[in-house]
Amino acid sequence: MAEVKRLTNGKGLNVVYDAVGKDTFDKGFDCLVPRGMMVLYGQSSGPVGPFDLQTLNAKGSLFVTRPSLNHHIITREELLQRAGELGGWIRDGKLKLRMEFEFPLKDAAEAHRALEGRRTTGKVLLIP
Repeated sequence: MAEVKRLTNGKGLNVVYDAVGKDTFDKGFDCLVPRGMMVLYGQSSGPVGPFDLQTLNAKGSLFVTRPSLNHHIITREELLQRAGELGGWIRDGKLKLRMEFEFPLKDAAEAHRALEGRRTTGKVLLIP
């Protein structure tokens, strides 16, 4: 938190995107500005346990969300619209994908070991 405050001149962040979960969730609240938002989208360290909702008030009227892709592509129309938008960002160079590892399909077990062993940070691609 001290580093976040230093980098933001004492202000904090408007949003924290947390893919880790249990190990970082509570710490993320301390990095937010009043009315900031915690976006929990993963739980690589385990699920977040129950917490007192009063914490949101005490730390500055914070917001928390746990988005799931299936709620954003409920209809085929939404799926096509969002996929088209994403594809456009990639095509236009606004979003760059980092392919860290490519494995032949026959080495899928090794790809899984890399993922499970947390040896990856980018995308892992299986090539048929």
